[in-house]
Amino acid sequence: MTVHFIGAGPGAADLMTLRGARLLAQCPVVLYAGALVPRELLDTARPGARLVDTADLDLDAITAELVAAHEAGSDVARLHSGDPSVWSAVAEQMRRLDAAGVPYDVVPGVPAFAAAAASLKRELTVPGVGQTVVLTRTSARSTPMPPGEELAAYAATGATIVLHLAVQRIAELAPQLAEHYGPDGPVAVVARASRDDELVLRGTLADIADQVAAAGVVRTAVVVVGPVLTAAAFPDSHLYSTTRAR
Repeated sequence: MTVHFIGAGPGAADLMTLRGARLLAQCPVVLYAGALVPRELLDTARPGARLVDTADLDLDAITAELVAAHEAGSDVARLHSGDPSVWSAVAEQMRRLDAAGVPYDVVPGVPAFAAAAASLKRELTVPGVGQTVVLTRTSARSTPMPPGEELAAYAATGATIVLHLAVQRIAELAPQLAEHYGPDGPVAVVARASRDDELVLRGTLADIADQVAAAGVVRTAVVVVGPVLTAAAFPDSHLYSTTRAR
């Protein structure tokens, strides 16, 4: 058997990849995070599949479910929101499965930052404005950030920053970011990107905290900061230039 770590995407059921959807429809065991994976996805699971909500399970309990499925000869669809490559807690599960001798593979998914950019109708890398995107988070109740990965260090570069797991601290973080992008620096908050109840807030680092508080956004949101959000006067990309050798 195989454990398939599947990126379930940012929320909309039709943003799961075809490969992920095919595996979900085949596997007799499905593990998912109930607070993050939409019910519509589970409706496409194999009839009679064992559905296990991992929201209240610790790592040992999740590993036990995966090992039990392996011993029973059952393939597992292990659904993770977004893409497994970032903030998915897949690494520690893989480590446990390696130790237990359980085979697995990984199916990529649409990450939240990509869904947010689509909702904003903005490219995060604009010629002459910004060519670097920093995906990062801050630490509060979560695992501490490693030494040297301070938000101020990234903000000092002027790159486009996409903050995950940080909207609850926006009132604290916005002034820190304003030191580098200015109080009028453009910022957007996208909550529940791609879902039916998606909410998009646009503003500046001076007013975004008040908008977030008024809207009651406390989770499942990304914060995008940088001049690419409002860039209009920028050069065309060299990609389609008539001067480019073809």
